[in-house]
Amino acid sequence: MLTRNCLSLLLWVLFDGGLLTPLHPQLQQTLEAQPRENVVTMPGRRSSAQRVKRGWVWNQFFVLEEYMGSEPQYVGKLHSDLDKGAGTVKYTLSGDGAGTVFTIDETTGDIHAIRSLDREEKPFYTLRAQAVDIDTRKPLEPESEFIIKVQDINDNEPKFLDGPYVASVPEMSPVGVIRTALPNMDREVKEQYQVLIQAKDMGGQLGGLAGTTTVNITLTDVNDNPPRFPKSIFHLKVPESSLVGSAIGRIRAVDPDFGKNAEIEYNIVPGDGGNLFDITTDENTQEGVIKLKKPLDFETKKAYTFKVEASNVHLDHRFHSVGPFKDTATVKINVLDVDEPPVFSKPMYTMEVYEDTPVGTIIGAVTAQDLDVGSSSVRYFIDRKSDSDSYFTIDGSEGTIATNELLDRESTAQYNFSIIASKVSNPLLTSKVNVIINVLDVNEFPPEISVPYETSVCENAKPGQVIQTVSAADKDLSPAGQRFSFRLSPEASTKPNFTVQDYRNNTAGIETRRSGYSRRQQDLYFLPVVIEDSSYPVQSSTNTMTIHVCRCDSDGTILSCNVEAIFLPVGLSTGALIAILLCIVILLVIVVLYVALRRQKKKDTLMTSKEDIRDNVIHYDDEGGGEEDTQAFDIGALRNPKVIEDNKIRRDIKPDSLCFPRQRPPVEDNTDIRDFINQRLQENDADPTAPPYDSLATYAYEGNGSVAESLSSIDSLTTEADQDYDYLSDWGPRFKVLAEMFGEEENYNTDKVT
Repeated sequence: MLTRNCLSLLLWVLFDGGLLTPLHPQLQQTLEAQPRENVVTMPGRRSSAQRVKRGWVWNQFFVLEEYMGSEPQYVGKLHSDLDKGAGTVKYTLSGDGAGTVFTIDETTGDIHAIRSLDREEKPFYTLRAQAVDIDTRKPLEPESEFIIKVQDINDNEPKFLDGPYVASVPEMSPVGVIRTALPNMDREVKEQYQVLIQAKDMGGQLGGLAGTTTVNITLTDVNDNPPRFPKSIFHLKVPESSLVGSAIGRIRAVDPDFGKNAEIEYNIVPGDGGNLFDITTDENTQEGVIKLKKPLDFETKKAYTFKVEASNVHLDHRFHSVGPFKDTATVKINVLDVDEPPVFSKPMYTMEVYEDTPVGTIIGAVTAQDLDVGSSSVRYFIDRKSDSDSYFTIDGSEGTIATNELLDRESTAQYNFSIIASKVSNPLLTSKVNVIINVLDVNEFPPEISVPYETSVCENAKPGQVIQTVSAADKDLSPAGQRFSFRLSPEASTKPNFTVQDYRNNTAGIETRRSGYSRRQQDLYFLPVVIEDSSYPVQSSTNTMTIHVCRCDSDGTILSCNVEAIFLPVGLSTGALIAILLCIVILLVIVVLYVALRRQKKKDTLMTSKEDIRDNVIHYDDEGGGEEDTQAFDIGALRNPKVIEDNKIRRDIKPDSLCFPRQRPPVEDNTDIRDFINQRLQENDADPTAPPYDSLATYAYEGNGSVAESLSSIDSLTTEADQDYDYLSDWGPRFKVLAEMFGEEENYNTDKVT
C-alpha cells in the first residue's frame, strides 16, 4: 500500500509540475500511405493588376526517426507557380544538413532523407530553398526558410533522470488531500521522508521496460506559529547627544517558522514614544531596530516608556483559528545626561545702529545659557574670522556689543559676524550664533544735480521758455517720500536772464526771463541753482549750470553752438580756423627757439664768468705765459690727477681758527701749462681755507712767446723797408704765398728807387 501511494505521489508530482508530456507516436505506415501530401507550392509571378505578398509560405515537413527502409525516406516536395513542367526551373537546397542528411531533386523539387535520424539527438533541421532559372541562373523566387521536424517513436525505456527525487508536502495537511501524506505531519517535528518508487512501461514497443528510483519527500513550512518575545520588557540607555536618525537599540521576537513565514514586522503602539522613536525590521536578522526621530534632552525628560508589537508579515488563512499571530513587549528608555555646550536664546540676532555713532556705544546684547545640571557661567567672544577689521567689541561676561570704529553706511551698509559662547567649566564646549547689524543712514550729504546737463538757449528765445529740465540725486539712503526743492541762489535772483521753476516732483525747469540773447555779446551764462532735501538735518548745495547761446532757426532747432558760428559770416569754416590756429602755434614755437638760441650763444662756454653749475666757484686772475707758451700740455693729467693729501683737515667745512695767508711761488718764465696747473693744485690742497674738494677753481695763464716772434709792427724799431722777409721762404710750403707777396713788394720798392 505504501509503495502504491508513493508511486501515485511521484506521478502526481511529475505530471502536475509539467516534467512529463504524453507522446503521440505516428506510425511509419501512415506516413508512407500518403507520401505526396507534403507538397509546398511556391507562389509564382502574378500579373501587375494583382497584389500578392512576395516570398514563399512554408509548412513544416515531418520525417520519422529510426527509418530502416532500403530507399531514401521521402520528406516532401517543393513547387513554384512559375514551373510549367518544361524543365526551365532548378531547385536548390541549403542550410542545416543540406547534402549530407537531405537531398533535393533539382528538376522535380522532391526532398529525401538519405540517412537514419534520431530525434533524441536532433529534433529538427532548418533549411533554405531557392528556385532559379536554369538558363540565366537568376532567382525566380526569393530564398525562403523552412523546418523539417523529426517525429518520435517509442524506442527508449522510462528512466528517472534526476533521482533521488525531492517532493514537498505542506505540513499540517489534512488526510486525503495527498494519498501518500501521513496524518498530522509537522515540519518542526520531522522535516524529510524517503520513498522508493518503481515505474514500468506496459504498452511500449520494447515490451514492458521498467525503472526504479528513490523519492525524498520534504515537508514545506507553513505559517502556523506566531512570533513571541523572549521577555516582556526591554531596557535601553541612550545618551541625550544621540543623532537624529541613528539606531539606539535592538529587540527581537522569535518565530520557529522558516523563510518568509518567519518574517516579522515591528510597530510602536501609539503612546508615549510614538513621536520621538521609530522602529524598522532588519531583513537579515529579523530584529527590530529602534531609531531616534527627534533629539533627546535630559533636562526636559529623563525616561520614556512605550510598547512594541511584533507580527507575521505573511499570514495563512488556514491557521487563523490557532490564535493571533503577534506579540507585544514593553520598551523602557533611560536618557543619559551629557555635558553640552551653552545654548543661545535666539538662532540669530539682528541689531541696528546709526552711522557715525561714537566709538564705544552699546548697540545690543546676546545671551546664552548652560542648560546642564549644575550649570556653568558663559564667556562670549567675537569670531575674528568674520570681523577681521574689528569694527565691534563684546563684553565677555555680559554679552553686550559695542562699536569699535566709526561706521559709514555709504561704505558698508550691513555687517555680518559670528559670536562664540563657551562654558567656563569646559572651554572646549562652544556654540556659535550669527549677528547682523544694519547701519542706519544719517543725512550727511547734500543733494546734487543727478547728471551733468548741456544746456543751451537760442538767440531768438522768448521769455518763459523752458530750456532744460533737471533732477537731483543724494548719496544718502533717502527715506520714502524724500523731496528735493530747487531755487536760484540769492546773487542770481537779481539778474533777469534765467529763472528756476520747481515742479515739486523732485524736478525743476530752467526758464528764460527775457528775449534777445546774442552770442557776440555773451556766449556763455552761469546759473547757480540751490538744491535742498527734506531730511533731518536739512542739507543743501549750490550747483552751477552752464548755458550756451546757440544759433537756431525759426522753429527753435539749434543749428550751431560752437565758436565757429561767430565767424561764419566771414566765410571761415572749422578747417580754416584749425589751420590758422596751427600756424600761430608754429610761429610761436619758432620765435621761442630763436630767442633760446640767441641766449645760448651769449653764454661763455668756457665758464669764464662767475656762474657755476655747482655751489662754490673760485675765480683767479692769474696771467698766463702769453705768446711764449707754445708747449703742449697733457690732458690726461687733468683727467686723472694724482694728489696726495698730507693735510687731514676736513675740506667740506670751513675752519674757524686756521687762517694762513697764501704764498704763491714765483712762476718761471718757461713754465708750461701742466706745471702751472700742478703748482696751483698743490697750493690749493695745502691751503686749509680753500673751498671743498668738489668746487670748481679757474686759473688764468698766459703762455710763452712764439718762436716766430711777434708779427705786429707795434714797438718795432725799424720800418717795413728795413725788414728782410727772405726767411719766410725757409718756413716751408705753408708760407710760400706770403714769401712771394713780400718778396715782390721788396723788388717793387727797389725798382722805384732806381
